[in-house]
Amino acid sequence: MSEESSRHGDTTGNTYTDLGAVTPEAYAISRKSRLLARSTLGDRTPEDRIRQRCSVAVGDFAMADLMRFAQDPVGAGVAALAAGAPVITDIRMVQTGILKKGHASPVICALDFGEDLAHERGITRTSAGFLALKDRLAGAIVVIGNAPSALLLVCAMIREGVRPALVIGTPVGFVNAAESKEEIRTLAIPSVSNAGTRGGTPVAVAACNEIITIYAERGTDAGPGN
Repeated sequence: MSEESSRHGDTTGNTYTDLGAVTPEAYAISRKSRLLARSTLGDRTPEDRIRQRCSVAVGDFAMADLMRFAQDPVGAGVAALAAGAPVITDIRMVQTGILKKGHASPVICALDFGEDLAHERGITRTSAGFLALKDRLAGAIVVIGNAPSALLLVCAMIREGVRPALVIGTPVGFVNAAESKEEIRTLAIPSVSNAGTRGGTPVAVAACNEIITIYAERGTDAGPGN
């Protein structure tokens, strides 16, 4: 790994951090993509960084204009990571894609919980998993890239008083995907989402990983996850 890729620095400056690039070639590709995204989309705010990363993740700069941010999601996410709060995902692809270095937060998947609830209530496994994890959602980072039904359920639980630190909701599809993202934006909760039917695992993972990178760059000692 190159020295530049391994050091903590400000990605909005002349340095570039990619915690997931473990070889010089991987880092060079990642850095070139990000430099192009910076020049195309701008680079003034933490939200710009998420727009850049999500656009690179889907190979389309049009994604940047679809991204939506509410209630200082970057600040909320950084604070949750500093507290070691869990990151709770809807599916295993999202869980797998989220960086496990640079922080000490456990990354868990809702599919590993609530199987009996899914059968009893006739609901999706992801929704059942979030129901089973209700007591662990307070202060957590929720990342949903594929399950609009689960995002709608999380919205309902927020209305009932459950308070995640941050919700990243970018489910993709034509059934309830756009509506679930509109719903999270009506709530007084930090969130990252996108308009319309686009989204999916790449967008959710990219948004979460950029927040993790920002957290790591700020030099907070996150313990053994570093």
